[in-house]
Amino acid sequence: MSRRRDTMRLGAFLYPGGHHVAAWRHPSSQADAGIDPAHYRRLARVAEAAKFDLIFLADGVSIRGDDIDALSRTAIRYVGQFEPLTLLSHLSAVTERIGLVATASTTYNEPFHVARKFASLDHLSGGRAGWNLVTSADPREAYNFSRESHLAHARRYARAEEFVDVVAGLWDTFEDDAFVRDREEGRFFDPAKLHVLGHEGEHFSVRGPLNVPRPPQGHPVVVQAGSSEAGKALAARTAEIVFTAQATLEDATAFYADVKGRLGRHGRDPDALKILPGAFPVVGRTQGEAEDKYGALQELIHPVVGRSLLEQLAGLDLSGHPDDAPVPEASGTEGGKSRQDLLVTIARREGLTIRDLYLRIAGARGHWTLIGTPARIADALQERFEAHGADGFNIMPPTLPGGLDDFATLVIPELQRRGLFRTEYEGTTLRENLGLHRPRHRRHAPSRTA
Repeated sequence: MSRRRDTMRLGAFLYPGGHHVAAWRHPSSQADAGIDPAHYRRLARVAEAAKFDLIFLADGVSIRGDDIDALSRTAIRYVGQFEPLTLLSHLSAVTERIGLVATASTTYNEPFHVARKFASLDHLSGGRAGWNLVTSADPREAYNFSRESHLAHARRYARAEEFVDVVAGLWDTFEDDAFVRDREEGRFFDPAKLHVLGHEGEHFSVRGPLNVPRPPQGHPVVVQAGSSEAGKALAARTAEIVFTAQATLEDATAFYADVKGRLGRHGRDPDALKILPGAFPVVGRTQGEAEDKYGALQELIHPVVGRSLLEQLAGLDLSGHPDDAPVPEASGTEGGKSRQDLLVTIARREGLTIRDLYLRIAGARGHWTLIGTPARIADALQERFEAHGADGFNIMPPTLPGGLDDFATLVIPELQRRGLFRTEYEGTTLRENLGLHRPRHRRHAPSRTA
């Protein structure tokens, strides 16, 4: 297998007590982690010491699920945790190099709010902010924003296409050197370097100007987390990182080639986009130890929680179907299309029952599960990286803080020994560390194919 000339990019995807659905019940996790700033400060410092590219926080603007009994037994449905931009602003003060990426939906936000908040985070952190652009998948979010129904999938993505253009335009309100702050002359900024957006479109009417100077990175790094056809089209035009779920090497290399192959249509180089599939590693010093760790977590899954998680992620109605029945067809909800398709495909391919499938997804929720020694996990990551199935990985620790500690102290040194991961940060901004160019202000940038 030929060696790539670049190295892996790694994100630390943090859920409060860990990604496994039963993580909060495990004695090594912290049950109240979601509202403990000291917990997050520790995680951020561990991730930065290990030279991760970024910390990533997912988000949703509703509690995911209507079954109160199931909700009361889980800690991974955005229950009992901080709003992510507020938390990342706090973590920016205790870190220096690691990127800070948070989710903000284009479905239930306004472009001006998103542009202002992420520009502010970029300034607070010295150029380390990233925006994970998503279209809301959970229809319950509509009820919190004066809507009786969720927007259809196609309309959500049409809105997102325009949304990201408006945000980018607002980030370019001021040129980089607009703020002269000349006390003697009495001039705070150069009015010739202020550009009013004046956007009028199908979904938004946004005059501007943004009231925050241009971010240190020019634009915070734009991340995208959808793998549907509409999601891939949006990513090829706008994203600089893609988070995705790919269960097999074949699926990963096909997705990688597909998305990278689309960039040329928009005048973009393939290296302008980094693809980071999720990876859920259970690390042990021996294979038996790793399998025992995973088994102990699986034993903590309450059946009510497993079924509820499967209904929510796969768009399934399991009422009337016992645990040992085959997985039924998806109900066609307007949720996350790519994840629904992935999970039903896995069930059909492997002949899984409802119980089999909810046990399968309880940790990684459709992402890649790796159980083994540091060398074995490094082998798997290296194979997918060098086969051009990924530019790196969004690491999903099963429990926290222990799962992140295990990966940082056991797997990362193995990747470094193989020359696959950095030993020092390349720069001070997230763009520099990812090897991404700083976008020129649109007034000075060459025109690009839309």
